[in-house]
Amino acid sequence: MTAQRSTKVFKSGNSKAVRLPANYPLELGQEVIVREEHGIYVIEPVSRIDDLAAAFGSMPGLQSLTREDREIDERELDWDLKRIERD
Repeated sequence: MTAQRSTKVFKSGNSKAVRLPANYPLELGQEVIVREEHGIYVIEPVSRIDDLAAAFGSMPGLQSLTREDREIDERELDWDLKRIERD
């Protein structure tokens, strides 16, 4: 069973806040999600993928672009809209 502790909601600036005991496994500044499920409030850490290579590896068929695929051909842009046909 999960340990239960009592705390109070207090005002912090224009927000409501809850103080958590120091021994809870959350780091200062860690981003969390707070949601309500039928009157029960759940706090859970936001999961982030820090390693994009790991994210690519988890998606079948997704590959890194080659250097040639990343090159962009130079072209003149029509900033003055001179090439647009008008009625």
